[in-house]
Amino acid sequence: MDPVIIVGAGPVGLTLALALARQQVPSVVLDEGPGKDEPRLARTVVLREDTAALMERLTGASLGEAGVHWAGWRSMRRKQVTRRITFDETTDPAPLHIAQHVLTSALRAALADERLVKIAVDSRLDTIEQEPSGVTAHTRGPKGTWWRGSHLVGCDGPRSTVRKLLDIRFPGRTAVERHAVAALRTELPWADEALLHRTPPWRTSGPSAGEITGRPLPDGVWRLDWLLPPGKDLVTPELLVARVRETLAGWSEGPTPAYELLDTGVHTVHHRLARRWRVGRVFLAGDAAHLLGALGTQGLDEGLRDADNLAWKLALAWHHGPHEALLDGYQAERRAAVAARLRAADQALPLLRGGGGIRAYVPGAARGHDVLLTDGHLGRGPLGAPGRYDGSPLAPRHLEAEVPVTTPPGAPVEDVRVTAEDGSFVRLRERLGRGALLVLLIAPGTGVWERRHWVGAGIMPRLAAAVTALPCPAELLVSETYPGAAAHTVLLIRPDGHLVTALNGVRAADLYAAAEAAVGGPPGAQEASAAGATAGSAAK
Repeated sequence: MDPVIIVGAGPVGLTLALALARQQVPSVVLDEGPGKDEPRLARTVVLREDTAALMERLTGASLGEAGVHWAGWRSMRRKQVTRRITFDETTDPAPLHIAQHVLTSALRAALADERLVKIAVDSRLDTIEQEPSGVTAHTRGPKGTWWRGSHLVGCDGPRSTVRKLLDIRFPGRTAVERHAVAALRTELPWADEALLHRTPPWRTSGPSAGEITGRPLPDGVWRLDWLLPPGKDLVTPELLVARVRETLAGWSEGPTPAYELLDTGVHTVHHRLARRWRVGRVFLAGDAAHLLGALGTQGLDEGLRDADNLAWKLALAWHHGPHEALLDGYQAERRAAVAARLRAADQALPLLRGGGGIRAYVPGAARGHDVLLTDGHLGRGPLGAPGRYDGSPLAPRHLEAEVPVTTPPGAPVEDVRVTAEDGSFVRLRERLGRGALLVLLIAPGTGVWERRHWVGAGIMPRLAAAVTALPCPAELLVSETYPGAAAHTVLLIRPDGHLVTALNGVRAADLYAAAEAAVGGPPGAQEASAAGATAGSAAK
């Protein structure tokens, strides 16, 4: 069967290629550049703990050594610390802050030895043609080439050629916010702590900078962001240096400490959402599908979730034939999740940035705003938490044996220790992304006995038989505990780590129905999808 064509060799496209390869699906990555990335310390990304774990699982690299898991976070207003958070690896893991070129390099290194992935450099897409059996793409370059694929995914950024060839609208707002950015090496009073400082007490040169964010990187490097006033005023080098000096002096409460300016830039935040993320055999992901980034929300984190969500669905269709309802589920789930975050940011922005009015006199309003901003930066609350797929068309309905656990249906599962089928103890996340559903039995006491002593006892034989009979590949795991789950609870988990359902004991019929729903219904229903391949809608 033909490989999946991936257009774009940024972090999202490379992640998708690696995720597909881990599920034995070949791909071709069309890179319009030379295959190298310019080092830019002023261009960094913040990844939630589960997304960082996805990157480490795919690359095999310890990204915590290339980036920084913050020791803590502080929110400040004027001279007062309004909130402090200390992260704990077990109970409250920190996000990962890493330079984007470092992350991309780790992905490229992992792909260098991957036999299922071909990266074609200096290959700029200019044509897409679809038919019921596949996709054909043409690239310009030193040697114009036609490529044949089973599906095509546009991961080619905000100015996506794929999106334009498909004539998909990309509505939204331009320049929602602008930030002046500097990466510099210096010593600050808060080692390895990120901070948000609103209305700092010192004067600025020019219009007042009402908000500063500081995020540490390895080797004493910091990324500082200053929220710029509305407008299109030019950010000159002199203005940026003045901001750096007064900020460092203000935080040090004395003369400007020594610093080395390494990189600068202006980060402009846009809010846009593509009308469609699928046309037949062609999909959009990452910045080609959505732009967001205000209030600490991280567009790349969402783009990596796009890749994780789409990879297992494409893999199932590639290996087992048409799964149109399952592939439709990608747009239904991911577009809804990103749209919810965009709505939350657009609703919060007037409140947080407007100033004045009666809200300025409401007791506690400023503190509440700081909490909202902090949660956005840390991947929590309405502005930062990962999306849930409880309203997905792939969610099962009317399961009599369904029981609640701490994780709601459709949300990412907790990373507990599990016993694998070979008897080894691993983390649950290590079993994700392999193309199989995970069936997790909660069985207290199994952690202190060898697997051979309990694998054939109690409900295990019945559960193993039920897992074998499922309509799609599945792996049976056992754990002593799971938050909020009673003994003998059975959890069904998707390959991207989202909970399908939790059942009270071995209920073979409900387990089968839930698994069938998670992959888009019975095989006969797959070809009836409304968004299935319509060759006539292909863009040329």
